[in-house]
Amino acid sequence: MVHLQAARIGDRIAFRHKDETSGDWIPTTWKDFSAKVMKVAKAMAAFGIQEHDCIATYTQNKPEGLIVDFAAYGNRAVVTPLYATSSVSQIEYILTDCRAKLIFVGEQFQYDNAYEALRNTPTQKIVIFDSNVKLKPGDDDSIFLDEFMKEGQDDATDTLVRQRMEDAKFTDLANLIYTSGTTGEPKGVMLVHSNFIAAIRSHRDRLSFRDDDSSMCFLPLAHIFERAWSYFCLAKAIRLEINLRPQEVQKSLRETNPSIMCAVPRFWEKVYTAIMDKRERSGKMIQKMMDSAFEVGRKYNIEYVYEGKKAPFLLSLRYKFYDKMVLSKIRLVAGLSNANFFPCAGAALSRNINEFMHSIGVNIVYGYGLTETTATVCCFPRFGYDYATMGEVMPGTAVRIGENNEILVKGDGVMVGYYNKPEETERAFTEDGYFRTGDAGGLTLDDCVFMTERIKDLFKTSNGKYIAPQALETRIGEDPYIEQIAVIGDQRKFVSALIVPDYGLLKEYADKNKIAYTDMKDLVSKPEIYDFIMKRIEEKQSNFASFEHVKRFTIMPEPFSMENGELTNTLKIRRMAINQRYKDLIEAMYAR
Repeated sequence: MVHLQAARIGDRIAFRHKDETSGDWIPTTWKDFSAKVMKVAKAMAAFGIQEHDCIATYTQNKPEGLIVDFAAYGNRAVVTPLYATSSVSQIEYILTDCRAKLIFVGEQFQYDNAYEALRNTPTQKIVIFDSNVKLKPGDDDSIFLDEFMKEGQDDATDTLVRQRMEDAKFTDLANLIYTSGTTGEPKGVMLVHSNFIAAIRSHRDRLSFRDDDSSMCFLPLAHIFERAWSYFCLAKAIRLEINLRPQEVQKSLRETNPSIMCAVPRFWEKVYTAIMDKRERSGKMIQKMMDSAFEVGRKYNIEYVYEGKKAPFLLSLRYKFYDKMVLSKIRLVAGLSNANFFPCAGAALSRNINEFMHSIGVNIVYGYGLTETTATVCCFPRFGYDYATMGEVMPGTAVRIGENNEILVKGDGVMVGYYNKPEETERAFTEDGYFRTGDAGGLTLDDCVFMTERIKDLFKTSNGKYIAPQALETRIGEDPYIEQIAVIGDQRKFVSALIVPDYGLLKEYADKNKIAYTDMKDLVSKPEIYDFIMKRIEEKQSNFASFEHVKRFTIMPEPFSMENGELTNTLKIRRMAINQRYKDLIEAMYAR
């Protein structure tokens, strides 16, 4: 694909990345992309990478990551992408399981971990992207990418790589993507090239694009959502803006003004919270103006534009006024001034936030998918959204509802199985070839999918009532003062929760209300803070049945983290780990 694009549009920009020293966004043309891919591919061949061998990438989002991907594919090799935040034990397990011969690392953190892990794995060499990395004393084996690329630059390796590309098959294994897993050990999802081709075709048929579209590459490329989406953008020749530091994405958005970006719901929750916080800090007149803009935007966009209908003249006039005075300025500050649409998946997105973003002119294309389905199973169509669903089933994909309301999926995007786990693979499929997603939900008459809960997450109280914790967490998590929440209640007499607040907002509330405290641990223990959060929780869960309500909670002085094993790499909570780590706190809530 890369070389065909280079032959067709060689001088156009394939992607840009930010130089951290100058702050400039550096472009790479398709011609240069193709040339670098061939250099790395030949270096891999010279090193001894054979067809179907595995290499690993362990890096933040960098241009070099994409170059290595396509260089590996040029050798018919398999890429195993690791999250840049992965620990030594995590990468040891994965490198050993997939038997990666090479590992390409991004910066000092990844190099240090990889160096420590290599002694216990079959991996033979570390190739480093960042030239500023300091090698460990005595490390004479690791090599920087610039030096690695000098290997094998001769006619023999060139011929070998080109022959391998000629011999490539749709059924060749492309990626082993290890699921982060909320329980159990990671599983290597086997995705072949035809899985990605199916995903590219279905998105091309479903979505509408502009000639000037560009996409922010923000989620980790180790995540199937960003990986499949970025490959799709490259296939469509949509320029990628590669964001290196996740915490700097808002700045990157303002600097590059992309029209497209895939993101998880947590990103939009933070955008929503920031807008609502801005409103609360404004004077009464500004608040009234913003509320009017939101209401007019809701009517104009949701009732007309996103239904494919022409809005009445007076409503259009009012929308133009409020868009100019309020909504466009909100989008500008958020870096969304050039918005076309924004794919969103990976977890449950609050309907309230979804509708709000559409109201202000941010077209979120909400969807649902898994690593095992090469991302998207369904997503919102161009017009006629049903906000109670996750969108319409993608072209070329079949969905049906099985036992326990489990969502079952079949299609060319579905994986071929789990690596080295034949029993797990067999359990993952029905007898007639449908993949068991592990998610409970349903299918509307319009072929739209809705999800009620992760089947494994469902729990039953000691009173025999079933609770869907994600539904509660999504609704309560809309509150700006609540950053993270873990709902608890399996075999308990009532529902409780561990709550991580927005510490900055909580401090402001305490200062404003003259609540004295020494540190955060002291502040979250204050009865006034408990009552304040309780009132906000009660407002959010008012539409739930009484037996579903959070009756007691504990406010945490520190957030859940990946480092402590409480969150997955995609920021989903690990219920088993949280229940185990905080069992004393949990027991205390039920002992009162």
